[in-house]
Amino acid sequence: MNAVEPHGSDSPGGTNDEWTLRFRTLKPDEVPAPILDELSGKSTTPDPVAPELVWRNELGGQTWRLGDRYLKWSPHAADIDLGREMERLRWLEGRHPAPRVLSSGNDSGGQWMLTAALDADTAVSDFWRAHPKQAVRAIAEGLRRLHALPVTEVPSHWESWVSRTPPELGPRPSVDHPVLVHGDACSPNTLVDADGRFAANVDVGDLAVGDRWADLAVGAMSLEWNYGPGWDGLFYEVYGVEPDPARVVYYRALWGSES
Repeated sequence: MNAVEPHGSDSPGGTNDEWTLRFRTLKPDEVPAPILDELSGKSTTPDPVAPELVWRNELGGQTWRLGDRYLKWSPHAADIDLGREMERLRWLEGRHPAPRVLSSGNDSGGQWMLTAALDADTAVSDFWRAHPKQAVRAIAEGLRRLHALPVTEVPSHWESWVSRTPPELGPRPSVDHPVLVHGDACSPNTLVDADGRFAANVDVGDLAVGDRWADLAVGAMSLEWNYGPGWDGLFYEVYGVEPDPARVVYYRALWGSES
């Protein structure tokens, strides 16, 4: 989430054309990230590869594929600090599957980072939206693996929405099980390999120690947005937990208030 970064689709279903228009097409008044031309001219592959816009979030952030690299760019107006994500990605190296940071910087319009491409695709690609059972299993497996990391090794200064306590939400439930929370466990932030297995997590700018239900509540909610209703049972089964209605309600409300 990283402050107010959007979390994938907010409506279930939709045709591939609708998804392309909403998430993979720049608006008429938008231009590609200024750094894109410079990085495109520094291809690491023998043959030039045309940049491909693979995601555009609702604050104008852009993610481009450049052959064997990905460019993530966020406009200054979005007030999203990609430095948070880069710090967390570097910490995850050797601990949990995630993209490897290659370089970063600022251009005239925003902040950017370049990562190495992984041999996998987002869980909400056209293919995986048509094969939701495998995608849902991969999402749950990814969270289970992330949550298994030792919390004692997590930098103590990491914080995010998961530990905030807005008074209007009432008393916070006791922490069910402290883990390294992803912080934006929506379906687009899991990568799936060609065999339908979990490959990596992305958009990790809100990693912090907290209650696992901060991820589980949001993750299960996102399944309906992206695949339609009825997938939360499989999600909880693969993760290995029974639904906790009180914590689900609280953390969905907290996520909504903080985003």
